Amino acid sequence: MLFPYIYVPHSMEKMQGFIDFIFFEVWCKAPVKGSFRFELFDGNAELKGLMESFCYSDTKGGDFFYGHIEGIYNLFVGLTEPQIDQLKQWYQANNDIERVCAKDPSVQIACYEDIKTINLYLSKELASFFKGLYSQELLGIAALRDKIGQIDEHYEAFKAINSIDKCPFCGLGHIKGVYHTKREAYDHYLPKASYPFNSINFHNLAPACNECNSSYKLSKDPVHNATGRRKAFYPYTADSHKIEICIDLSHSEIDKLTPDDIQLTFGPDEVREEIDTWREVYGIDERFKAKCCDESGGRYWIVKVMDEWQENGRTPSEYMDTLKKLTVKQPLAESNFLQKAFLESCRRAGLLCDTNRP
Repeated sequence: MLFPYIYVPHSMEKMQGFIDFIFFEVWCKAPVKGSFRFELFDGNAELKGLMESFCYSDTKGGDFFYGHIEGIYNLFVGLTEPQIDQLKQWYQANNDIERVCAKDPSVQIACYEDIKTINLYLSKELASFFKGLYSQELLGIAALRDKIGQIDEHYEAFKAINSIDKCPFCGLGHIKGVYHTKREAYDHYLPKASYPFNSINFHNLAPACNECNSSYKLSKDPVHNATGRRKAFYPYTADSHKIEICIDLSHSEIDKLTPDDIQLTFGPDEVREEIDTWREVYGIDERFKAKCCDESGGRYWIVKVMDEWQENGRTPSEYMDTLKKLTVKQPLAESNFLQKAFLESCRRAGLLCDTNRP
């Protein structure tokens, strides 16, 4: 990704705390705790109050939450200690998103397919529960909302800190900000369709533009492909890298330029694996090449240089000097990061020579 988000703590995180308590203090202790009852939640008064409320409520979300917690508890009752230990390790690993993205070998993540090796019905119930946790039917219930807040409130706090209005995953799409009445969808970076335990973990939730979320990434897995584990950029890393982009054109006929005529090279090498993952998951090559071929992209950028030359007497070199400074200050404005790489390729192809005035 082109830049990381800053993580913003919020009361919504309390929901993950509830799930942590349910997993470790309720489900994992089921074999020695006897029948399912409210007293199992004595260690978390707020959660106990919710369970009592949901038990006697007629809301679909409340029934979903209470029913799944009880049903999964009854499945944990029959598990052995080694099986529960394995589930604990998977739970902790799947919620350590940063180390998962770094492909830390000590962090052994698990998919629902892995849980099937322990208990097929448990895998199905956990899938139903964790896929359904992130839903308005549940999160919108007044009793729960009063304790954890609302997702829209989280987004407002998030955008107050992360004020850049461009999507960090592509640099092309816009992200709605504090002046909008609507918000972008949160992407489950590790797909909730594949991974249990982290569907309400905000370290795994990151706003993305509609093109990234709904057209390109979809349910692609950033940390695993057909060959196994792989590195991926962590959306909230504190150790970011500036992505380097170089463009080469196979010919200088801009009016006939197609994506096949464009070669993209990315750096730096120290994050080569993360870059390769990013390019594949978000369709970066296709999208950047398309932008360079578009009337509103590459062709428009060339026209801007020529207009400056004709109307204001600035040479292409002078224009590029200004663009370089703008790219340092505002790399995402008007796609400067890509515009600069494209125009530099045009200069190398002999299109923007100072000695050849239009």
